Amino acid sequence: MNSDREWRLVQETYSPAMHMALDEELTDRLASGETRPTLRIWEWPTPAVVIGRFQALKDEVFEPMAKKNNIEIVRRMTGGGAMFTEPKNVITYSLTLPEDMLESNDILGSYRELEQWSVQALTDIGIDAEHKPVNDIITNGRKIGGSAQARRDGVVLHHTMMAYDIDIKTMLQVLKIGKEKISDKAIKSAAKRVAPISENTDLSRDEVLEQMISRFSEQTPLQEDSLSQATIKNAEQRVKDKYGTDEWLYRVQRQFDETT
Repeated sequence: MNSDREWRLVQETYSPAMHMALDEELTDRLASGETRPTLRIWEWPTPAVVIGRFQALKDEVFEPMAKKNNIEIVRRMTGGGAMFTEPKNVITYSLTLPEDMLESNDILGSYRELEQWSVQALTDIGIDAEHKPVNDIITNGRKIGGSAQARRDGVVLHHTMMAYDIDIKTMLQVLKIGKEKISDKAIKSAAKRVAPISENTDLSRDEVLEQMISRFSEQTPLQEDSLSQATIKNAEQRVKDKYGTDEWLYRVQRQFDETT
């Protein structure tokens, strides 16, 4: 990644729908020259399920269980699969940058390039991490996290969610993962596929984040910043008009037959 331009670091807490809206707002602001490339660390106030742009909610989520557990469901602007998140149990970040800052000439290469710093940070703390194409970060064959991208007007939005810890039982209650049911066998099966960071290090989530930010700042200038009031106001409007609406949430209808 071309490192001659200064990035800004934003680490703030917003509602799930606001995080979705901020991704789009910052993408558009960078395209219009109103802001700089941004590394944004997401802090979550409540549990949430985030589905991809092209997914049908009813294919991916048990809505009654999500409501019972007070888990908000939102749809993001990027593709990819559904993700379950809980406050302090995940590390989520997005990168917004001009396409011309990338050294890679293809999508596949850009995923590797934009994850290299986080993979290296995990390696620095003793986790045998690697990028697995197209968009996963793994250790010893188990998934730590995944990423997704969107591109428009010469700007790349790349965001990643990694499991620091995970409540697999609750995840299986709200996500429709294959044909597994909520059972000890299903929980053990899911645990074999997921590798939370906390299983592989004694560092706290905040300490892992500090290491990641430090590694990023070694490759490019990075300055702490906060979002402007105009950015926040515009994102709030996007929530009202789009990301907080049923029209957006249910925009894709069921693609698969319901199975029980």
